Amino acid sequence: MDFSTMGQVAVAMITQVGLRILGAIILWIIGRMIISVIVRLVSRSLTMRHVDATITRYLGNILGIILNIGLALAILSLFGVETTTFAALIAAAGVAIGVAWGGLLSSFAAGAFLIVLQPFRVGQFITAGGVTGTVREIGLFVTAIDTLDNVRTLVPNSKIFADSIQNFSTNPYRRVELVAQLDHGVDHREATYRLKERLAKIRNVLPEPEPDVEILTFTLAGPVLAVRPYCNNAHYWQVYFDTNRAIREAFGEAGFPAPEQHFAVRSGAQLTAP
Repeated sequence: MDFSTMGQVAVAMITQVGLRILGAIILWIIGRMIISVIVRLVSRSLTMRHVDATITRYLGNILGIILNIGLALAILSLFGVETTTFAALIAAAGVAIGVAWGGLLSSFAAGAFLIVLQPFRVGQFITAGGVTGTVREIGLFVTAIDTLDNVRTLVPNSKIFADSIQNFSTNPYRRVELVAQLDHGVDHREATYRLKERLAKIRNVLPEPEPDVEILTFTLAGPVLAVRPYCNNAHYWQVYFDTNRAIREAFGEAGFPAPEQHFAVRSGAQLTAP
């Protein structure tokens, strides 16, 4: 056995494998840079054509995945792996993954429907899948929503598509719903007049539709007024808090008594309301 020949063959094989590994690394780095540039150019082109931001991000994600798979196949072919065989393995693996990860694939399909049907878009305020907040991204499998307390929440697309969706940003205005409890001795007409006067002065309350102030129901303490100003969704919480403050200040300035429940006790009878 010629050890010198074996050594030369071993060195040649190691050199060949090393060069292929080095080439694969270089190809991966360059390929990733090219893919990044292509995805960026496509996204920029779609943005310049005023394509919706949601569709732009979704198409960018799909394009990135396809190009990365192509890059992986190119690297494997560098090592002499038959890409046709690898494609068959991918197909077989896809079937196995499809059976095991049916929920993941359903989220992928739901994401496609969300993009096509567009029940909401990036930047809109919604309630979907039990989560309320602002949509930041519609991904391949999940939708990113920033909740009111500024927590990034990822909701599976399948859960969103299977549940009801409330889009608060679609319509031009939204109604704020509050109540004001009156005492029995307060004239509800005066209270209604004072509240309507105050509501008209609150910043961002819309003059049309006009704020609603009407008797909603009755309690043991007295009538309950429904106080309902209208505003743009972006101003909802500011109007909500300002309306609460207006109710307190209007009733305080008018000297309305604090609501109290009144009972009358009659001899040998039960406890009843007057």
